[in-house]
Amino acid sequence: MPQEKGTGGKIEWRKLMSRLSPYMIKKGLLYLRHYGPKEFWIRLQERLEPEEVPYDVWYPAYMPDETVLSRQRRSTVKNGVKISIAVPAFRTPEAYLRQMMDSVLAQTYPNWELCIVNGSPDDPDMARVLKEYAGRDKRIRVLDLSENLGIAGNSNQALKMAAGEFTGLLDHDDLLAPNALYETALAVRNHPDCDIVYTDEDKVTADLSEHYQPHLKPDYNPDLLLSNNYICHFFVARTALLRETGGFRESFDGAQDYDLILRCTEKAREIVHIPEILYHWRTHRASTADNPASKMYAYEAGRRAIEEHLLRTGVQGTVSHTPDYGFYRVKYPVHGQPLVSIVIPNKDEKETLKNCIDSIRKKTTYPNYEILIAENNSTTDEIFRYYRELSKEPDIRLFRYRKPFNYSAINNFAVSHARGEYLILLNNDIEVITPGWIEEMLGVCQRPGTGAVGVKLLYENDTIQHAGIVVGIGGIAGNMFVDMPSSRSGYLHKASIIQDLSAVTAACMMVRRDVYTEIGGFEEKLAVAFNDVDFCLRIRKAGYLVVYDPYVQMYHLESRTRGAEDNEAKVRRFQSEIEFFRTRWIDILKKGDPYYNKNLSLTKWNYSLKALPGMEKKVTE
Repeated sequence: MPQEKGTGGKIEWRKLMSRLSPYMIKKGLLYLRHYGPKEFWIRLQERLEPEEVPYDVWYPAYMPDETVLSRQRRSTVKNGVKISIAVPAFRTPEAYLRQMMDSVLAQTYPNWELCIVNGSPDDPDMARVLKEYAGRDKRIRVLDLSENLGIAGNSNQALKMAAGEFTGLLDHDDLLAPNALYETALAVRNHPDCDIVYTDEDKVTADLSEHYQPHLKPDYNPDLLLSNNYICHFFVARTALLRETGGFRESFDGAQDYDLILRCTEKAREIVHIPEILYHWRTHRASTADNPASKMYAYEAGRRAIEEHLLRTGVQGTVSHTPDYGFYRVKYPVHGQPLVSIVIPNKDEKETLKNCIDSIRKKTTYPNYEILIAENNSTTDEIFRYYRELSKEPDIRLFRYRKPFNYSAINNFAVSHARGEYLILLNNDIEVITPGWIEEMLGVCQRPGTGAVGVKLLYENDTIQHAGIVVGIGGIAGNMFVDMPSSRSGYLHKASIIQDLSAVTAACMMVRRDVYTEIGGFEEKLAVAFNDVDFCLRIRKAGYLVVYDPYVQMYHLESRTRGAEDNEAKVRRFQSEIEFFRTRWIDILKKGDPYYNKNLSLTKWNYSLKALPGMEKKVTE
């Protein structure tokens, strides 16, 4: 199934004009100063590009109706665990405070308590409203402080109040969806060992008139969490775990939740993601959700939180800010100088191979590598003359694979001759862009628990060819962000930050030699298609991470050697490989890629929403 293209970079000018205000103009000027004209324009285009499935149409169709909510109220799940909700309140506008508490009172799951700490002893209106609601429902408990203890201090007081087995964190001006606690209790019941539950979220305007920017998350993704606090809201953890970690720390104010989440994930037995939008993050002028530039101290605290996490877990790394507020880069050092074997299959295509090797020589700064060329039935004189030239270089070795083309078998054959502790599988139509590319990949791959690392691949016109692979896209698996300009960062910057994925392409992939051996190399029944996806899924099944690292970039002249699927035999072989893959990986194809959200499209490459039944007409109108 072909992947559909995007909208071509058009801007919804009406959306922009409708949001213009003196405040928005001032905010835009701050961003312009930070990014500069070129990068500001790129981000403005991304923000205002029309949604293929507009969220304002999708969200009303997505919300559970009263029939669903009534069924939840009658469910036996209502007898599940008690969930405490911790809320530090400080100078909360009355309307926001009431709406927050009303959203909790509207929950279809009844076994909860709302623990509110009032950090505004000098605000009689807040005290009045809190007393009113506490009198209305005994599940609402209020602690009035004699003084404001700050966000971390107030939050810790709320945690001390919690009597539930699990505690969720709710900001004083945000809202829970009515089924938030029901879905949480159901997840806890279905996962007895879970210590953490988190959900999807969106943003809502101050007056609640518009929901927008849905954050549809993957299942637990440790490398993504070190790039950004993607877990954020709604975060629910076993109360004992929250207390064991020591709660919030004042030295991380502004990113106190990020620091706490990192410390909790380090100790959690199981982390469960609920792929439902159950939290609404209100945006207004003072909120980080609306104006991240106003809280630079918070992002510095986030950087320090990642640094301390690395120290606690014994992983070396240098943490830096990216140009996008709240997103970070961890650069991992190389330990020692292990030999790296670069394996390149080749048939004819002398100029293609020469361009690849020349770029390796030009861009590589790592001193200890070898190149293995797996020759497969070339026929031209010029390629054999070039082979004779290459054979004079001491770090290049050539091996002849005489059987018909089989990408998996060729790589397995070449790897059997490799001497390196780490392997780089590289297509002959790759041109290296990034200096220090081996060091970048090796630093990630050397970490305990990492099995393979993939990179960002570009077409010659500087659009993206590969930014990771999602299983299920196009029916089997597909590359993400295809044809998107490389200057763009994609949905929630996912084209431009390190994260774990189910698969990456073997057009340029580093893999640990011991992992390659452990899983038995490439599946030779997959001669051409989906062998790298199968390879990565078996790495994942063996318990290792497959990491996408966009800080290495390559040009990729896709499938130049093999050619197109343009005859009956190739089409028949392709269909048989699809069937083999489907049979082996039927579970993930049915359940969905754990690193991709079920509410996202499987026919588009850019994290578009999946159209819901009955809304197709509204989308096209």
